[in-house]
Amino acid sequence: MQKIEIEAINNFERIDKVLSELLEASRSKVQAMIKEDFILVNEEPTRANYKVKTGDIISVEEMEERIIDLEPQNLPIEIVYQDENIVIVNKDYNMVVHPGAGNWDGTLVNALLYHIKDLKAIKGEIRPGIVHRIDKETSGLLMVAKDEKSIENLGEQLRLKTVTRKYTALVEGVIPHNRGKINAPIGRDPRNRQRMACVDNGKEAVTNFTVIERFKKNTLIECVLETGRTHQIRVHLKYIGFPLVGDPKYGTRKTDTVNGQFLHARVLGFDHPITNEYMEFDSELPTYFKEYLENLE
Repeated sequence: MQKIEIEAINNFERIDKVLSELLEASRSKVQAMIKEDFILVNEEPTRANYKVKTGDIISVEEMEERIIDLEPQNLPIEIVYQDENIVIVNKDYNMVVHPGAGNWDGTLVNALLYHIKDLKAIKGEIRPGIVHRIDKETSGLLMVAKDEKSIENLGEQLRLKTVTRKYTALVEGVIPHNRGKINAPIGRDPRNRQRMACVDNGKEAVTNFTVIERFKKNTLIECVLETGRTHQIRVHLKYIGFPLVGDPKYGTRKTDTVNGQFLHARVLGFDHPITNEYMEFDSELPTYFKEYLENLE
């Protein structure tokens, strides 16, 4: 791990700008490292717009990176809306959003490059147009920007918590109360860097939930996100003792499903980045999800 002490010459500059120069790395890579907690300020998580102060100690953990050529691939994807600036995709279960370790092709990004000919926005070297992401085993709605102005606008809406994001989730156990709010900071699990956890020095994370239906051993709920941390719903539900059914990373019980965690991004609403018109999209549960619910007692 590399330690950097901020000097007076950089006082009150944005951390992503300072580190992109000091580390000779792209600003987008630095931002990605900050988001994934590979960069800490005085041993605490930070944000890309943090203004550094003289004497700050910046800890930088190496983030493995692979330079690849993004290849358009003719993969089936469901585009539910498209105009000159944005695309709304209903992502299938078991599709990775963007290339990364172990998944360098066959991703949603590869498919978008094939199907969307005017995709110009770049967020990181391997995330064209991706404003936010959902996990491989999570299905549902995702917004993609076609140009830099749109990606900045949509990203700002996410930061201001004005984007509507509602998920349908099936959890282990029967939740006794009808509504709940989980307000617990999330950061890297100190015992396993491949997992996230609720930790005291994590980033703010808030998930609201409402019970839709109770079964003998499970509960169907709607989750509404106020923030968008990595694995947020999965971590929060495990934290309160009701992990997602089939979650391979955070679940506690084996199930007879091969579909991973039962989590679907059902509703997505936001202001159009150019017209400012509010838009909202709704998607049905995948067939395997509905069939699994029908078989519950």
